[in-house]
Amino acid sequence: MSRSRSVAGRAAIVTGAASGMGRATALLLASEGAKVAVTDLDLAACEAVAAEAGAGARAFALDVADGEAIKSVVGDIAAHFGGIDILINNAGVSSFAPLDAGDEYEAIWHRAVAVMLTAHQRMVRAALPWLRQSDAARIVNIASTEGLGATPGDTPYVAAKSGVVGLTRGLAVDLGKEGITVNCICPGPIHTGMTDTVPEADKLVFARRRTALRRYGDPEEVAHMTLSLVLPAASYITGAVIPVDGGLTARNA
Repeated sequence: MSRSRSVAGRAAIVTGAASGMGRATALLLASEGAKVAVTDLDLAACEAVAAEAGAGARAFALDVADGEAIKSVVGDIAAHFGGIDILINNAGVSSFAPLDAGDEYEAIWHRAVAVMLTAHQRMVRAALPWLRQSDAARIVNIASTEGLGATPGDTPYVAAKSGVVGLTRGLAVDLGKEGITVNCICPGPIHTGMTDTVPEADKLVFARRRTALRRYGDPEEVAHMTLSLVLPAASYITGAVIPVDGGLTARNA
């Protein structure tokens, strides 16, 4: 069994990699020598990230809400790289919706679950034949501290992210006998496209009131935790749910 602390030469898929935490993760993995499939809805945006990442990266357009597209694109990635060692389920959508929003609530609910929960298990199942051939197969699901608690008006997102936590544990148990590790990261307040609409003054107040470190995090800080979990040496960590939240979940007041 490999105890290497290098991902050089490993083939990785990152969903939602055109921006934010996905982009930071794709760039970090590439900088460490991994072969990275940069996937997202916008092919041009993926190509820009792949170009920045270097020769080991390639862009693939993928709507993770489309089950047939997942099967096709994952197969194409495996063929291009000669296998799959690492899967990062990162794609997400903002899903605030009041309960009395009628049909709009229903639409937001279904989109949240499709993109941030159903897609995760579909990606895992599609990649599984190649992950089983790897000597250090790693799966990391990106959830949220909203999967550990809740913000008012956010039930679709909270439900989807809570589901990711449960899915991670279930997959870890199912795949553990094959040596495939499955872990979950729960980012807290992070500077991403989803939080760009929040005024900076409000971010500062929230961070000082809710986090131990009294600031928002950067996407790269989440990416480094992801890297730690996908190292071949991270062979005895599975089913873990790890907040990367500046101490938000540790602080009572």
